[in-house]
Amino acid sequence: MEHTVLAFDFGASSGRAVLGGFDGERINLCETHRFDNDPVLVRGTFYWDVLRLLHDIKLGMAKAKTIARFSSVGIDTWGVDFGLLDKDGALLQNPVNYRDRRTDGMPEKFFRNIMPREELYNRTGVQVMAINTLFQLYALCEKQPGLLKSADCALLMPDLLAYMLTGVKTSEYTAASTTQLINPHTGKWDTQLFGKIGIRPDLFPEVQSPGRVLAKLDGETARELGLSDVEVISVAGHDTASAVVAVPADAGDFIYISCGTWSLFGTELLTPSISQKSMDCNITNEGGYAGTIRFLKNISGLWLIQEARRQYIREGRKYSYNELERRALASEPFAFFIDPDAPEFVPQGDIPARVREYCRKTGQGIPETAGQIMRCIYESIALKYRLTYDMMRECTGKTYKHIHIVGGGTKDNLLCQMTANATGSKVIAGPIEATALGNIAVQLMAKGLIKDLTHARSVIMNSFEPVRYSPQDGHTGQWQTAFERFRGIIA
Repeated sequence: MEHTVLAFDFGASSGRAVLGGFDGERINLCETHRFDNDPVLVRGTFYWDVLRLLHDIKLGMAKAKTIARFSSVGIDTWGVDFGLLDKDGALLQNPVNYRDRRTDGMPEKFFRNIMPREELYNRTGVQVMAINTLFQLYALCEKQPGLLKSADCALLMPDLLAYMLTGVKTSEYTAASTTQLINPHTGKWDTQLFGKIGIRPDLFPEVQSPGRVLAKLDGETARELGLSDVEVISVAGHDTASAVVAVPADAGDFIYISCGTWSLFGTELLTPSISQKSMDCNITNEGGYAGTIRFLKNISGLWLIQEARRQYIREGRKYSYNELERRALASEPFAFFIDPDAPEFVPQGDIPARVREYCRKTGQGIPETAGQIMRCIYESIALKYRLTYDMMRECTGKTYKHIHIVGGGTKDNLLCQMTANATGSKVIAGPIEATALGNIAVQLMAKGLIKDLTHARSVIMNSFEPVRYSPQDGHTGQWQTAFERFRGIIA
């Protein structure tokens, strides 16, 4: 008899509600509601439209109810962003989106005034990025200290949305581990670090492991939706942690790329790996399900492709993704390269113009056509994967049989093939819905219907057929030559 649960997955531009039905051997998915999750710009600040998202959660549950009877709900989204609550549990302001500019220059100021970069990395093991919660809070201490003084509690976004449904305040481990405020060895808050930037050590609730039942829907929500017995489960609240649960890997070491707006390139470890080499490579140690460590690097992913397309549409050129891919393939290979993680490519806006400017200032000439620009973006992402792949092998001292790509990027055949060519490794692509699957699998583990992580991955392998890519004959030497040029340009 099938058991059904409901996952809410919030991505960078959209969210969705996905029912997962488990018959004891396979998980079947049914998307019941999709909605926008774009940040809202108000007087120069990018905010989460959090009350609209709560409305969409309720609407997603109402729609799912008409399709199947589900017993629980889990919520995942990206890390680092948070909401501040007053003593009555009300939001002090809409949570600020990580693409806001308030953290510009904050890491450098932190390293000058608080502690050196090396000490921060050794304490937290987390990749230094301006968007991290640590730097968001440091910016608040400087620019809006009154707001922090008024706050009784801070909740990361998956925990905030769960709180709105249950009234229970928690800090789920996988999301908390992205803040750069966690001791990676204990999995608890580094309260001394809180004090160094001038915030209370109890601002966030105590860290808890994923896979716990938080509570049933609060009475008001349950009556509104007619769902009195539905539980809210604290899943792996960070979307990448949920996606890694769903990597269809058999026993042994593996490399994954959770490919969406961001590409999270990493491997799964049992303990943190914090060394001079990992610090030099700026690799992060973040929490995974069952106490594992996501040893990974954040790389800009489909964002560049998505935002370039949005710019072309704003200019009246309504290219489809297939058309952009076709134009890229028709353009000369290895003509131009960018560093996909250069700071100028992070904000929203005219990505093609920024690509042209990057190529001009690095002495490569200027790509003019949409095809040249898209070829540049595709090849640069694949070559950044190759660079990161080499870093992973050097830091872990391990070899890997193949690379798993999961998430939305598995639909991009060109990027998957270029990844195989650039790395010289076989690529296994799928499942597409890895994040929702991982969310659902953790709910099923919390209910005792799936035994453990190994069992969950076996079920997922049994549920979905991957697509396999091998390096193309005759291309290895061309990609190696391109890689050497790429490294010189982005150095």
